[in-house]
Amino acid sequence: MPEPVRLSLSTDDRAVLDVLVVGAGQAGLALGHHLTLAGARFLLVDAGPEIGHAWRSRGDSLRLFSPAQYDSLPGLPFPAPADTHPGKDDVADYLAGYAAHFALPVRLNCPVLRLHRNADGSFAATTPTGTVRAKQVVVATGPFQVPHVPAVADRLDPGVPQLHSADYRNPRQLPGAGRVLVVGAANSGLQIAAELGATQPVTVAVGTRPTELPQRIAGRDLFSWLTRSGFLTVPAHTRIARRLRARGDLVIGTRSRALRRRGIDFRPRLTDLGGRTATFADGTTVDVDAVVWATGYRPDHSWLHVPGVVVDGHVRHTAGVTEVPGLYFLGLPWQTCRGSALLGFVGADAARLSDRIATDAARCSARTTDRDPAVLRA
Repeated sequence: MPEPVRLSLSTDDRAVLDVLVVGAGQAGLALGHHLTLAGARFLLVDAGPEIGHAWRSRGDSLRLFSPAQYDSLPGLPFPAPADTHPGKDDVADYLAGYAAHFALPVRLNCPVLRLHRNADGSFAATTPTGTVRAKQVVVATGPFQVPHVPAVADRLDPGVPQLHSADYRNPRQLPGAGRVLVVGAANSGLQIAAELGATQPVTVAVGTRPTELPQRIAGRDLFSWLTRSGFLTVPAHTRIARRLRARGDLVIGTRSRALRRRGIDFRPRLTDLGGRTATFADGTTVDVDAVVWATGYRPDHSWLHVPGVVVDGHVRHTAGVTEVPGLYFLGLPWQTCRGSALLGFVGADAARLSDRIATDAARCSARTTDRDPAVLRA
């Protein structure tokens, strides 16, 4: 595993950076590469203890849906053979190696507790070790922030173990003989159900039924077809993109039909839990010995104290650019297209955003110069 990246930028926190990037995952690192090329004075801060921590913390058997040739960040190919599917530790190692390769300035164990805008238009980020100031800020914290567990979980018997898919690592975490209820039938839910179903009875509660596609079609990997067809780069503002968003994410490689043949029990939406009994939308019930909540995530922008940016829980932006001068987002799902939040596709958005940051900084500098009496008198 690559050596951990340490802060390679000698900076006094009292000084004002050009750009502060909140989040040193794939989006933040890709932007960091472009900011380096642009000669910006910047810093990436991340709450995690190491680069790639979010990936390393996922389920043991997790593998990317996209083959290695589609998994590169700008300037450094993913170090795996084409048409292989890297595991989660491979991705974590690649991200750590990427930060080290380009000597990106990263400060770890450094969550931003509060971000606000100063009277002069700059930003102040409060961290456990002090305040970092910057002219511009990019929020690159990714789409997976706070695991969501529905309120009905509180009705489960305290003796029944339950965990969110974010905390699932392997079947050894759950009782080996009892029935497990998996709530959610997207990628994580079906993958976990398939793994658990090899050794114990499993019931899957299906709230919405996403489109399921095989990993390979006509001898080619699915991502080859998705890339050639332009599916991953359909602009977010188009009518077809809105239809695709309404259909939800694709389930790739795991087919519910195949799981049914293996004896996994599928039920409609979970409507209630009482003690050890789960009740479903069709009125049927089943007794369970453990529950896995594959119920997704919710964004958390409670630390973002900049008015007008987050409205009703949603970020207001156009291609990552907010209405607040100097504040941007990167790595959001559908930020500019279907691939915006994916490892091998976020680099395109990072390049565009880096250019926009430079343009906005130049405009701001020009306006400041025009208003400065000392400059006018020179």
